[in-house]
Amino acid sequence: MKGGPDTEAHDLHQAGEGQIVLVATPIGNLQDATDRLRTVLASAEIIAAEDTRTTQRLATVLGVEIRGQLISHHEHNEQRSTPELLEKVRQGATVAVVTDAGMPVVSDPGFRLVQAAVQDGLTVTCAPGASAVTTALAVSGLPSDRFSFEGFVPKKHGEKTRFLTDLQDQPRTLIFFESPHRVVDTLQVMTEVFGEDQIGCVARELTKLHEEVVTASLRELLDWTQTATLRGEFVLLLAPADNRRVELDDEQQLRLVDELVATGMRAKDATKQIAHEYGGSARTLYNLYQQRR
Repeated sequence: MKGGPDTEAHDLHQAGEGQIVLVATPIGNLQDATDRLRTVLASAEIIAAEDTRTTQRLATVLGVEIRGQLISHHEHNEQRSTPELLEKVRQGATVAVVTDAGMPVVSDPGFRLVQAAVQDGLTVTCAPGASAVTTALAVSGLPSDRFSFEGFVPKKHGEKTRFLTDLQDQPRTLIFFESPHRVVDTLQVMTEVFGEDQIGCVARELTKLHEEVVTASLRELLDWTQTATLRGEFVLLLAPADNRRVELDDEQQLRLVDELVATGMRAKDATKQIAHEYGGSARTLYNLYQQRR
């Protein structure tokens, strides 16, 4: 979208009118907390939190005193709590929805409440902020003009294979959430479905001290998992099916590697860059380079 932020803050909330405010929280780095997050935590009559203890700790760290009612609103009780929250909004309350990290509704609680509020014509607004989805996309180096967030990959092997097979021909970057103890299996299935030369990205612990972002072929990503620290929150991305590259044979790619090495770039970095730009395996290209020396 074109244009920049308005320099004047506008309060969309009319006096005496209830509203739901979806409030993004930091996904790791607390410096990403917005002033608006602090304001809403301090002023909302009701804060519907995925985990009240996590939200209370966040408020304490941010130096915010929660004066409103802090209640639980998560996937296991949202069917029961949604009607109660809607009634509070009808009575004129501001209900802030927060999750443990990131944007509510995006693979987190909040959708059922928002859907019901929209159907009832109630006001829903958003205090935007950090999101692992767009953060991972931005740093991956994969095409960002078209992308699709697919949520969590199914746990069972067969369901996972069918789920990914249905996405084979997607002409957009695909983004997934995955847990650390299933990331290897998911990358293995992705390799079987999309091919080992398909370009992907693993983003781990985004915005945190041990952040890692690795963009490479699926085979190289699988190799990376053998020595990597598989802890924390993971985002997996796959390049579009129609992310066509100029097709170059080995000799043509090696000549491009030579050109980069001549500028002072390390051979390993050069082969990785050329493999990423023109497809194929960086490891294979590096081995060919070494054999030719």
